[in-house]
Amino acid sequence: MERNPAYNEALDQFVKLWGDMASAWGINKTMSQIHALLYAESKALDTDSIMEILDISRGNANMNLRRLLDWELIHKVNYEGDRKDYYSAETDVWKIVSTIIKERQQREIAPIRAELAECITTLEKGGLTDQESKDFKERIENYSDFLEMFERFTDALLPYINKKNLKFLKQLVKLVEVKESLTGKKEHRE
Repeated sequence: MERNPAYNEALDQFVKLWGDMASAWGINKTMSQIHALLYAESKALDTDSIMEILDISRGNANMNLRRLLDWELIHKVNYEGDRKDYYSAETDVWKIVSTIIKERQQREIAPIRAELAECITTLEKGGLTDQESKDFKERIENYSDFLEMFERFTDALLPYINKKNLKFLKQLVKLVEVKESLTGKKEHRE
């Protein structure tokens, strides 16, 4: 079936954009491009098709498909009488973004908090006998407290970030924006 040239051009743009954007988020570019391709396609694709369209090796395709499956951003599809594995993407953008946020939090924030705890342990082993060490420990604790609150905030909020709560989320954002504008005006007057 011959595709509309505009579709092909938009698909290429979208796959490139998704790959570039994901790199900025710290996510593997090829993994993102595979996800973008599967997200854009209305039918499931097999590994050979993905390799051909994106011009990537089988090893690269398989490794990134496994990661996408682990993250639950894609699903394996089987067709009766066909031994190949086919893949389709999760299409709920709210779920996609929530999953990416959770994965990044687990890969980045949790290890940083563990490292900060080690820094505190190192300082405490030294006895915290000088003010400089005490002040440094407090600064590390403040940073760790912030990261802990960020994790808790994310964990508490992510389940509610979905399309069915869009009206509520818009109201919440509007409330914060109004508060910010009132606070900004108040500070401006002082």
